[in-house]
Amino acid sequence: MRTGRIERKTAETAIVVEVNLDGTGSYDVTTGIGFLDHMVEQFSKHSLIDVTMKVQGDLHVDQHHTTEDSALALGQALTEALGDKGGIGRYGATYSPMDETLARVALDISGRPYLVWKAGFTQEKLGEWDTELIEHWFQSVAQTAGITLHVELLYGTNNHHICEAIYKGFARAMGVAVEQDPRKGGAIPSTKGQLGG
Repeated sequence: MRTGRIERKTAETAIVVEVNLDGTGSYDVTTGIGFLDHMVEQFSKHSLIDVTMKVQGDLHVDQHHTTEDSALALGQALTEALGDKGGIGRYGATYSPMDETLARVALDISGRPYLVWKAGFTQEKLGEWDTELIEHWFQSVAQTAGITLHVELLYGTNNHHICEAIYKGFARAMGVAVEQDPRKGGAIPSTKGQLGG
C-alpha cells in the first residue's frame, strides 16, 4: 500500500494527515473550517485517495494558518506515499462541470511545483471560509507535493459551484496521475530517470 503520514506541529497549528493512494475514497476530516472540511472530503471521495486530516489551528487569529498548513501537510503526505513515483501515470487532466459551472484542471506530478490559477470568486466567504485562501491552499499543496498544477474556471456564477467544481476536478486529475500502470513495470515516468530537479 502506498501510504503517507505527516505530523506537523508549530506554534500556529497541530496537524496529522494520513493518505492511502490505493484507497477507496474514505475520509475523516476535521480542520475547524466547515467548508474546507467539505472540500477535502470531495478531494478524497473523487480521487479514491483515502484521507485522514486532523487540524487544531489558531482560528481565533484567522483561517490563514489552518488553511495553509493543512495543504502543506497534505502535499507532504502525498509525496511520502508516492515514493520514487515509479509506475505512476504522472499526468492528469479533467473538465469538471457542476450545474452552470465548468472548470478545467490539469496537473503533472513533475517534482517541479508551479501553480497557474485562472479562477476567482465574487463573494468574500463560503460558509465561514475566506475565499481568498482557496488559491493559497492549492499553491501550498502544489509546493509540497511537487505538482505542476493548472486550474482554470471556464465559466460559472455560483461561488459554491465554482469551488466544488475545482476541487472535484483536482481530485479526478490526481486520481489518474497517481494510478499505477502495470505496463510501466515500476519505471519512473521520465526520460531523465527521475522526477524533479
